[in-house]
Amino acid sequence: YDEHLGKHNIMSFSWSAKDHKSYTNPPSNPTQGLKRPRNETGNKVIVVLGAQWGDEGKGKVVDLLATESDLVCRCQGGNNAGHTVVVEGKEYDFHLLPSGIINPKSICVIGNGVVIHLPGLFEEAENNEKKGLHLFCFYLSTVFDFHQVVDGIQETQRQATEGKIIGTTKKGIGPTYASKASRTGLRVCDLLGDFKEFSTKFKNLVEQYQSMYSSLTVDTESQLKKLKEYGERLRPMVRDGVYYMYEALHGPPKKILVEGANAALLDIDFGTYPFVTSSNCTVGGACTGLGIPPLNIGEVYGVSKAYTTRVGIGAFPTEQLNVTGELLQTRGHEVGVTTGRKRRCGWLDLVILRYAHMINGFTAIALTKLDILDVLDEIKVGVAYKINGKRIPHFPADMELLHKVEVEYETFPGWKSDTSAARKWNNLPQKAQNYIRFVENHIGVPIKWVGVGKSRECMIQMF
Repeated sequence: YDEHLGKHNIMSFSWSAKDHKSYTNPPSNPTQGLKRPRNETGNKVIVVLGAQWGDEGKGKVVDLLATESDLVCRCQGGNNAGHTVVVEGKEYDFHLLPSGIINPKSICVIGNGVVIHLPGLFEEAENNEKKGLHLFCFYLSTVFDFHQVVDGIQETQRQATEGKIIGTTKKGIGPTYASKASRTGLRVCDLLGDFKEFSTKFKNLVEQYQSMYSSLTVDTESQLKKLKEYGERLRPMVRDGVYYMYEALHGPPKKILVEGANAALLDIDFGTYPFVTSSNCTVGGACTGLGIPPLNIGEVYGVSKAYTTRVGIGAFPTEQLNVTGELLQTRGHEVGVTTGRKRRCGWLDLVILRYAHMINGFTAIALTKLDILDVLDEIKVGVAYKINGKRIPHFPADMELLHKVEVEYETFPGWKSDTSAARKWNNLPQKAQNYIRFVENHIGVPIKWVGVGKSRECMIQMF
């Protein structure tokens, strides 16, 4: 309703000077009278993301940055993620809780983009409390037990019909996101609302899955009883995520850190589909998974190992199925935190790092586990892909094509010395410095940290 014209006014999409003349007393300042947020531009958010196929050491970088952060947030994924952090000789494993929870001054947020298995959440909290970690407030924006059963059934069916599997963690993440996309999923707000209504929706969801998977059995009443108990334990921790994040962004100055799970090459849209996870683990996931406007995204840090690893099935061009791969696996203790599966290992692949940078716009890189390469006589780096002897200009979307690529390598002499005690750039051998600078220049992103061990102290900060 236009108060100047005294009638309803439908603006056209073709705005012109004539439209301005319709106002009898236009304000001299068009923005006069508008209420502005207390913090007009808003606090900037730092986002930490995996730049390969996961397991790059994101938890270590988050833990390092969390020491100066007021808010540490998870934005996507579920307890299929696994982050290991070592502080003062004590090792912590996280699957749902943000790694920054070790800092007692940080408030930890699990956003709406995360799918939460409630028994797993409370079990993880209790396990870490036994290690002396006191859990302060974390606010939640669900994965049910039967989703995990369905995940296993689907893998069995894939093996039977296609002769291959995706290689999921069987934590129910895919089926839960599928429920969300089909608009039959249940959220924390449903659990904390009218429980009678929640129970009806839960039973309908179970029946839907049982109609698709005849072998699925669910003790519905027992599950609902447990969920009601979990809901009451959860209630004091829950806030409306959109309003909470808005206040954090536009209130007093705060340092806000977002911890991504999984990695760019596992992204549901941009990863090596179908051998991917079920969420957006690139920078857009930080916006949709927490309600953060793109305007508030500040630094975006990509995390990469000094070599490449992958868990599960899928193309892996620089994989080394030889003594080198075994050495990287053994020296790097490359075993999945969540599944206990051995990780496949290979040379650093700069094609996938450049691709991850295209999507995420990294402002800096953390290069971890450089010390694992200390014993090698020579070190190779994948710089391009070839098909039929010709370089291809992009990362293939077609997985059949990716399986066929030939990798073009640059070879570097090994430094053959222990880097684990290095704490400054100048402490690193010249050959190690040359390797790092080559990586940095080739992907066009500065390397801000170099990791040479498990603990915080082993992260060399470059600038």
